[in-house]
Amino acid sequence: MDTRTILADLKAELNRLNKAIAALESLDGSATATTPAAKAAPTQAKKRGLTPAGRRRLSAMMKARWAARRKQAAKPAPKQTRGRRTMSPAARKKIAEAQRKRWAARKKAAKAS
Repeated sequence: MDTRTILADLKAELNRLNKAIAALESLDGSATATTPAAKAAPTQAKKRGLTPAGRRRLSAMMKARWAARRKQAAKPAPKQTRGRRTMSPAARKKIAEAQRKRWAARKKAAKAS
């Protein structure tokens, strides 16, 4: 037997089976496209976009969110308690006098040697 005739017989059998399946499915009410051309047809995904009302709603939400952020950023930061400490004038004077005494002692020791 020739391969062409076998192939032709198989295609005919396939067509017959597809028609029988379609007829049985139509009895159930669940008809589907069973032809290979219908199955192979690429289905394009439906492009979904925003409606004008949805766009306005999103815009309002984002504006509120950014307004809240700006409001929080405008609040002054709490004052930090730790920072550079200053010395009282009396303490400064005391330290300066002690340093002068050390210098004088060093100077005196250098002259003696």
